[in-house]
Amino acid sequence: MSVVKHFVTEAIKKTEIDEYLQKKLDRAGYGGVGISKTPLGTHIVIYAMRPGLVIGRGGETIRELAAFLEEKFKVSNPQISVSEIEVPELNAYVVASRVASALQRGVHFRRAGFWSLNQVMEAGALGAEIVISGKLRTERARFEKFRAGYLVKCGDPSLKYMQKAEVHVQLKPGIFGVRVRIMPPDAVFPDKIKIVESLPPEEKAEKPSEEAEVEQKGQQEAPIEEAEAEEAAAEEEGSEGTKEGEATQ
Repeated sequence: MSVVKHFVTEAIKKTEIDEYLQKKLDRAGYGGVGISKTPLGTHIVIYAMRPGLVIGRGGETIRELAAFLEEKFKVSNPQISVSEIEVPELNAYVVASRVASALQRGVHFRRAGFWSLNQVMEAGALGAEIVISGKLRTERARFEKFRAGYLVKCGDPSLKYMQKAEVHVQLKPGIFGVRVRIMPPDAVFPDKIKIVESLPPEEKAEKPSEEAEVEQKGQQEAPIEEAEAEEAAAEEEGSEGTKEGEATQ
């Protein structure tokens, strides 16, 4: 298998696992999955709003998930751990699922979009975008976009920090798609320069003050001056001794 085909196969497998977990753990508030290879096997981290439903009674549900992933998706020695989502409004999967469930309950798409967007921005996100597509008002499909804040769609910040999610929901007119993009508050942009007006307290403690430097220099110069004075006195005594010897002769 070539290198390109290997990475494509791994990406397809991760997408299939993500879709399966999204359907399986819908009631638990599924918020995404992280898969990484380790020397002991495959480490899988499941993010959910209610970790107790993912773990199950006595860990029964999580053991069933591990056995199914190993059998169906050929995951080698899966080690599953569950992480609770601290701020659900900053998780793209959670926001997209909330919009989809609101559409299923019959809420107007504009109301659902603006309501979710305001919640995301109030949670501290730098920017957010919600796109709802489908037969919104007519028989012809179209999309409606709700956007707020600062949202970068290309470059390293977009690849490294932006959270993306897409959820489909079946309604009476047809299938609706909900796409969510969120820029978290801890994102770092290379074009945003921060000017530091004062040094941190640790560096201030490490860096000596000017008075301490002057005192330190004075302490270092004092022994040198004393040594020079002693040498000068010894030379004067030696010169006086030679003069007295010449006078006696």
